Amino acid sequence: MSKIKKKFDNLKLENKKALIPFITAGFPNNNICQSIINKLPSMGADIIEIGMPFSDPMAEGPIIQTSSKLSIDMGHTMMKTFEIVKDFRRIDTNTPIVLMGYYNPIYRFGRDKFLQNCRELGVDGLIIVDLPPEHDDELCINAKELGIDFVRLVTPTTNQDRLKIILNNSSGFLYYVSITGITGTKKPEIGPLKESLDFVREFTHLPIAVGFGIKTPKQVNLINEFSDAVVVGSALVNTILNGLENDESDEFIINEALGFISNMKTN
Repeated sequence: MSKIKKKFDNLKLENKKALIPFITAGFPNNNICQSIINKLPSMGADIIEIGMPFSDPMAEGPIIQTSSKLSIDMGHTMMKTFEIVKDFRRIDTNTPIVLMGYYNPIYRFGRDKFLQNCRELGVDGLIIVDLPPEHDDELCINAKELGIDFVRLVTPTTNQDRLKIILNNSSGFLYYVSITGITGTKKPEIGPLKESLDFVREFTHLPIAVGFGIKTPKQVNLINEFSDAVVVGSALVNTILNGLENDESDEFIINEALGFISNMKTN
């Protein structure tokens, strides 16, 4: 049983929903990023999503784009992302880690080398935004053979035929994009969102995590009524950005970010 499946199974037994924070690796610097990630479980994080910085993150809004650019400008590399995972695993071997990003940096790093590091250092799942099911032989199949879950995105425009294709090699959970467009730019509409998740559940027993545009504990509470998890990304990254813009200390920014996530844990 994968670490992600075990996490969702345990939460279901406790009638709880997962909180999944997202943070860009190396943003805004290694100290702040590592400190936040290391303490996220104590703030209520059930799974941690780490973004792999990329110069052209096409599905991301301006907030995540800025964080990715700042990380790259600071000299962040794929190997440094793995160092973050390695450091976290020294203190926490139970919380699932999911890497999210685009295929180009993986291709440049080397697919087999990437997967080897994932397996050896404790990465539990992957979300690769620009690798559709038609390219499963590029990464998905190999990842699953190593016991690494491959998490797919489902959107409000995904029809039944496409959904069946997406589900074919999906594992761990489904990431439901609550809005059309880029991350962090709109608020999800609760009514249509529930209907969409009901539709998806007709075809899968995988847990469904809802992400994009979730910024408040109230939204988390509402979405948790019919989802299995909530992903909080842009709002967390924006909290860190605000600290940077105000020239706050590393300690202040870390505490603000952790406090924000603690407030989002509503069950």
